[in-house]
Amino acid sequence: MTRVKRGNVSRKRHKKILKLNKGFRGAASIQFRTANQQSMKALRYSYRNRRQKKRDFRNVWIGRLNAAVRGYGLNYSEFIHSLKIRGIKLNRKILAQLSICDPEAFTQFLLF
Repeated sequence: MTRVKRGNVSRKRHKKILKLNKGFRGAASIQFRTANQQSMKALRYSYRNRRQKKRDFRNVWIGRLNAAVRGYGLNYSEFIHSLKIRGIKLNRKILAQLSICDPEAFTQFLLF
């Protein structure tokens, strides 16, 4: 059996992981084993948080809409219900932006 030298392969793999972990604190950016564990954990977190971010932004928009319509004597659920009845199909992101940037236009949605 011929001898197989893997020095270059493992060095490249180690350097790839350590390059990913630049900026991590402590051993997670220096030692390969710790860096490998931390990079896998970071990748899991980033995968999870890409989905979580969509939920978080929806909660922000709902909170902004609720605060905007409370000034007019409504709550969020009544407001959304009135929009559905009238057939207005604007999403919460656009409605929240309207409530902040153009309150006059937003009041048009409040009139029943």
